[in-house]
Amino acid sequence: MTTYLNPVHDRPCPDPFVLKHRGEYWCYTTGFWHDGRCFGILHSRDLVNWRELNGAMEPFADGSTCYWAPEVTYDNGRFLMYYSVGNETRMHIRVAAASRPAGPFVDTGHALTTQEFAIDPHVFIDEDGARYLFYATDFLEHTHIGTGTVVDRMLDEFTLAGRPRPVTRAKYDWQVYDPNRAEKGGVRWHTVEGPFVLKRKGAYYQMFSGGNWKNVTYGVSYAITRDVGNSEEWAQVADGEKVLPILRTIPGLVTGPGHNSVARGPDNRQLFCVYHRWSGDGSARVLAIDRQDWVGEQMTVLGPSTTSQPAPNLPTFADFFEGRPPAQSGHGSRFQWKYEGGKWVTGDQELAQESLASRAVARLSTLTPSFAVEVSLRALEAESPGSYGVSISGDEGEAVRFRVELAEGAKPISCAIGGREESFEVAPPFQATAYHLFRAEVDGSFARLWLDGRPLCGGRFEGEANALALVTERLGAAYSGFALTGGWEDLFVDQPGDPERSGWRAVRGDWKVGEGHLAQPDEEGEDAMIDKGPPFDSYEMVVNARLDKAASAESGYGFYPALDREGRGPLLVVSREGDGWSVRVEGDLTSVVFPLPPSFDPFRHQQFRFRKEGARLLFQWEAETLGEAEVGLGPARVGLYTRRAAASFEMVRVTATGRNA
Repeated sequence: MTTYLNPVHDRPCPDPFVLKHRGEYWCYTTGFWHDGRCFGILHSRDLVNWRELNGAMEPFADGSTCYWAPEVTYDNGRFLMYYSVGNETRMHIRVAAASRPAGPFVDTGHALTTQEFAIDPHVFIDEDGARYLFYATDFLEHTHIGTGTVVDRMLDEFTLAGRPRPVTRAKYDWQVYDPNRAEKGGVRWHTVEGPFVLKRKGAYYQMFSGGNWKNVTYGVSYAITRDVGNSEEWAQVADGEKVLPILRTIPGLVTGPGHNSVARGPDNRQLFCVYHRWSGDGSARVLAIDRQDWVGEQMTVLGPSTTSQPAPNLPTFADFFEGRPPAQSGHGSRFQWKYEGGKWVTGDQELAQESLASRAVARLSTLTPSFAVEVSLRALEAESPGSYGVSISGDEGEAVRFRVELAEGAKPISCAIGGREESFEVAPPFQATAYHLFRAEVDGSFARLWLDGRPLCGGRFEGEANALALVTERLGAAYSGFALTGGWEDLFVDQPGDPERSGWRAVRGDWKVGEGHLAQPDEEGEDAMIDKGPPFDSYEMVVNARLDKAASAESGYGFYPALDREGRGPLLVVSREGDGWSVRVEGDLTSVVFPLPPSFDPFRHQQFRFRKEGARLLFQWEAETLGEAEVGLGPARVGLYTRRAAASFEMVRVTATGRNA
């Protein structure tokens, strides 16, 4: 197993923001860079190995001394950098633009804020396309005087509505910046800053940093709302006493982790929290990453880690189209592109089809029936009528189609799943010659499609997927940053009712899907079991589970993390052991017990993580490694279990590892 150790970059990298574009990562940092420019840039393909590039922007000639917290968004071929600039006392937010993620960025002349102090911009685009700018500003008449975060609707990329609303203002002692801040008149000053927003299951989560960035008290927490337009402040989670920040100082090991962003890992499944922490000698804020997830509605970061961690999972198959002839694309892998019609060439990290052939196809066969795929795509020119897109085929022919149509009077975007087609207008006007990110998740006979992070459609089709194609018709187009990862994630929100609609097979018990859970509600009945494939040789399984009712002291829930073709494999059961709870690994002849911490509460959602590599199965409770067990060699599927208990499972994610799906 490949591992990494924090920090992943041990040179200065304060306030890191990471953009993923065409399958690569671009990190932007606060302050002046070693070339005299502002906002240093780092580049990576795996989130672990980083290479320093140039500074992003020339400083102003007005003597501004502070260039803070840059964040870069990509939109229709432009890279827009939102940043704060000033002299530390007076700061405002501006926008710079570039045609490449490596810059150079040039200020656009747009100042977005009017407050005396405004920093740490974060652009959040909701599923309906609405844009919001979150940032930090001062509240001088609040109960806890200091800096807090606000949100304002964006009328366009350069204009705010001008009605900022408080999101998180200080309310706890852990957010104290200085108990007697001289430059603010000696007041007890608090700081909440560095907003970053994610959405999951209809809830909005704003991550933020609190306290003084120079001190051990600095850390990351979050606040929640169900309505991004809510006039009320969002509900904060950590009070610093009963509930601690999700990233915080570990005395003697980690100091001041904070000011984070979040990026999807190379496998396009697992999220990673990217943050800075102080170096061992306290001379610089350096770059760190750790897995970010949810346990039910609770956000969690498996860090700040201080020991070797599993490296971010790589895709099952990735192609950056770097200079080799198309006929050799994918060389060395059982995944091979096959070309039908047109003129396919590679260069500048893209696969281009240059002819106006009636139909040209680059086909990838031998898919696993469950996978996530991302690819960036664009038209080579926008004048000729025609189309380009992605097609996924199954046993019954084309099962899923995404298409960009360039024809007068036609809606530019369409998708079809199982023969049911939808067409969409997009706003702002769709620039076909700019790269756009297509994403598909196929889980058995169910598919979901996204474009540029916004959901397009979802539905069922007959059979299972077995091939994917990049397709053009009467048009030249290019594709870049292709990555396909075997596996699936079930949040139990798309297909309520019978779990078989989501590919589950109930072996015993009465299993139902509803309210965002897969549940077995009968605590008095026999032991219950349900399983799901497809099988993989090596994989990571992540499960959120909760005990709802227990019929006896032996009641519990469990997991079959590695079932072979005959349905055999170890059973791991979470059940009472004395005065506490434990994980019991039950095999054919023996059982082994691994105690859980005294704080473990089975009636709240808990996360368990499993990693199968060959005949070895490693298992964790959140970030804590519990132990390992032996399993059979070869492909395996996964299962869930209850023992005289009612239990519910809020999320199950299986990700193929080792490029072996």
